[in-house]
Amino acid sequence: MIPYFAKDYTGAPFVLFDSAHLTALGIVLLVNVSLVFLRKSSSSKLKDWIRHGLAILLIVNEIARQVWLIYYEQWGIQWNLPLHLCTIFVWLSAYMLITKNYAIFEFGYFLGIGGALQPLLTPDAGIYGFPHFYPVQLFISHGGIIAAAVFMAVVEGYRPYWSSIKKVFIWGNIYLIFVTIINLLIDSNYLYTLHKPHVVTLLDFLGPWPWYLVNAEIIALIIFLLLYAPYAVRDRRGIRTN
Repeated sequence: MIPYFAKDYTGAPFVLFDSAHLTALGIVLLVNVSLVFLRKSSSSKLKDWIRHGLAILLIVNEIARQVWLIYYEQWGIQWNLPLHLCTIFVWLSAYMLITKNYAIFEFGYFLGIGGALQPLLTPDAGIYGFPHFYPVQLFISHGGIIAAAVFMAVVEGYRPYWSSIKKVFIWGNIYLIFVTIINLLIDSNYLYTLHKPHVVTLLDFLGPWPWYLVNAEIIALIIFLLLYAPYAVRDRRGIRTN
């Protein structure tokens, strides 16, 4: 097996905010910023190619992860069901890109972007440092989720509304309750509702269980408001102009 796909990786482990991590974050940022320039392109064919290409990349990348886990007998219902937000939004984002589904965009813009930021900043890569398949796949997956939402917003002109925040927040919490029930039934910890992950994450700064869940809700709402802020400012300026 090629070393960069091996289970027992002998290279350097992943290090938070080292040069490799910062480079990966920079690439994700560059890709998303480049979509602003794509918006100015008059070629609808080019936009369609990129939209479908991004969808295919998300799907193939996730399938590759599942195959890697199964090959090394690491797959289990306690860890690998599509219940984490980012796993779900890999598939939802791909579907959104293919169908231009607005309802999914509302959730992808707030939960997709907000959810993918945390694993990009504090990824659970374990012993696998760059250029191993595992962190590369992780950054493609989460960076792609963000890029999908940004593409629909910047290139296709989709936008959320105040009502979108309410809808996403309510249904997001209903899903949180549903996943917690699943966790209790199968002894899993999807969405980290029962305990914090065993690696360093932003949740470590939010207090013990269950208070980190409450604090995470507050932070999620703040992130939603920050993501909506550009549209709120634009709407206000539009009202004043009119």
